[in-house]
Amino acid sequence: MTTSDLIPEPSSRTLRIFAFDPALSAQYDTAHIAEITIAIHWEKNLLPGPIGEYIEVIDIDPASGAFYKPIDLNDPRILAQDGLAPSEVNPQFHQQMVYAVAMTTIGHFEQALGRVALWSSREKDGDGKGEFVRRLRIYPHALRDRNAFYSPSKKALLFGYFPVGIKDAHNTPGTLVFTCLSHDIIAHETTHALLDGVHPQFNMPVNPDVLAFHEAFADVVALFQHFSYPGVLRNQIARTRGNLANENLLGQLAQQFGSASGRGRALRDALGETDKETGEWKPKKPDVHALDYTSEPHARGAVLVAAIFGAFLKVYRARTADLYRIATEGTGVLREGEIHPDLANRLATEAARSAEQVLQMCIRAIDYCPPVGITFGDYLRAIVTADFDYTQEDPLGFRLAFVESFRQWGIHPTGMRSMSVESLLWPTGETAIKETGIRTRDVKAGDEFYAAGALDTVYDLIETAREAGATNEQLAPLKAKLNDLSVELSDLAFQDEAIKLALNKKMDLDFEPWTLDSDRYQTFDGARKNIPRIFDWLVMGKGRILTPAFGLVLNQNDLPRTVIGSGSSGGYGSVTVQTVRTATRRSLRGAPMTDLVVDILQRRRGYFDPDKQKKLDQSDTIDLNDNGDFQYYAGCTLHLNPATMEVRWVIRTPGTIADDAQLERMRRFLIEGGLEPGNAFDLVDKALHTREPFALVHNAVED
Repeated sequence: MTTSDLIPEPSSRTLRIFAFDPALSAQYDTAHIAEITIAIHWEKNLLPGPIGEYIEVIDIDPASGAFYKPIDLNDPRILAQDGLAPSEVNPQFHQQMVYAVAMTTIGHFEQALGRVALWSSREKDGDGKGEFVRRLRIYPHALRDRNAFYSPSKKALLFGYFPVGIKDAHNTPGTLVFTCLSHDIIAHETTHALLDGVHPQFNMPVNPDVLAFHEAFADVVALFQHFSYPGVLRNQIARTRGNLANENLLGQLAQQFGSASGRGRALRDALGETDKETGEWKPKKPDVHALDYTSEPHARGAVLVAAIFGAFLKVYRARTADLYRIATEGTGVLREGEIHPDLANRLATEAARSAEQVLQMCIRAIDYCPPVGITFGDYLRAIVTADFDYTQEDPLGFRLAFVESFRQWGIHPTGMRSMSVESLLWPTGETAIKETGIRTRDVKAGDEFYAAGALDTVYDLIETAREAGATNEQLAPLKAKLNDLSVELSDLAFQDEAIKLALNKKMDLDFEPWTLDSDRYQTFDGARKNIPRIFDWLVMGKGRILTPAFGLVLNQNDLPRTVIGSGSSGGYGSVTVQTVRTATRRSLRGAPMTDLVVDILQRRRGYFDPDKQKKLDQSDTIDLNDNGDFQYYAGCTLHLNPATMEVRWVIRTPGTIADDAQLERMRRFLIEGGLEPGNAFDLVDKALHTREPFALVHNAVED
């Protein structure tokens, strides 16, 4: 045994960063909180760049033709100093900054979801099979532009830098602002990439909320990460005397960027805004009509951020009410002057705990969203259901705080008869089945009440006949029966494969464990291999009888001809199992449990001309090269017990793929541009057809 064998592997790496951005270090009263040291997951084989398991930093500056030497965070001199000192002029610190903040953001996601993070797969050769993306690339100096964005096509974060063009007390013309030095911008863009890894369809603007949700969710993660930095949190608690509804740095995003671009104290503020006439900060008041007149994605997303921050404030006030009673001797009024340091510390502790739970609730909810066309109301149901699934007890009333705050901002799911916490839960599998009126009793051969329900019986007959030595010719009548049951197979090769699957009395599920210790490639590969297994259960197995409860249309007679794959027998070609992943919850006794989360989609060609739509919907054939003017998606997210295939939650899109009313709603949104005719349409139309939707959205804000 060598000496090195006796030294344990570190669990974390400490690195220095700007707490917010360089602007605070240039101000006398905030310089002492401008720089902090954070601990991130230790990567043993970290290469210069840094290049690790999740991230690859590539520091090329195309505008100046420079390639900056990559930082080696394993250099003993750098390790001994907790990384390089924060610097605006040292490119190697810029590399350290983006790595540290991005890894912190990834850590929060993995902690909340209980599994390793995966980036969205890269399309390969048009075969529909995604290619594993091990590392997200980060370019700290990619653009000489007032922008930063996540590129879904490049699987990369691109950060810009720009000269200050205004002169005031906080800005000097000609000095440079680097977006890669903003904690909030780095966390925001990393969150875009993480969300895209779970929901790649969430960058398709099929309603006013989709792009706004992406922006809001990224802001929420960046904001609530502020509360994980104790020194900054205690300082702001003391400065506001514990009232976090007042103006403070914790509720602001990208202060330097906002100031240098002439947008006020910060790029965005969850708590308030600066009055353009007086220059004074004023708090935001909940407005139930805000969404009625707001369409720009960042502005619309700000409504969702305000609702979530409002929920946090409600819980924080409840958790600290006893501390205020003690400190004020029951009067509720603090004495003049600074609050006692012990009180500030206790308030900071409660704020940190509340913020951590709110952030975890928001992240866990992404596994409980429909696979496409997310709305703010859907997200509220996702938050409530995810938290209920994780722990049914809610003694501090987090779920009620969310419901109340969302209602105050006019956010609610459509079609709800009640806004109670219980009513907002997504339907269980049992509830969805009952609401659809599906009969689930055992089916015997010859029963015609629902043909798909007889599949298992036919499969059993085939197995028995095969075991008895039946030839293919003797099996022909049973194969014909499959055709009669609306699962006629397209060719003999596929038919034979389907018969093999049918011979297995139990579905062959072989799920790789997807935990915080899992190998990321094996996890990706295992999930991809199980997609066809879920497909067979859904389309040709026991799950088929339940598809109406899932909002899926498989009966060929009910499918409009414009549905992609509608020409396939049995409707199997119209269904795509998009992703299979795992979600962690707790049993009634508190034991950790793992469910499968399955995203299922159907696609339909959409046309701006309703008459053309109607004609092609009813046609006998359709040009397979015709992709339509746009594509309408419908489907569901299912939560399944992997051992029994019990359907625990059914999360459907508003309509089915055959729903003409929902198709018309999407058509109107695309044609009219949402809420601002002649303005938003240009953004929506470009976002639908661009490979860089986030670059477009971010540029639209800056123009």
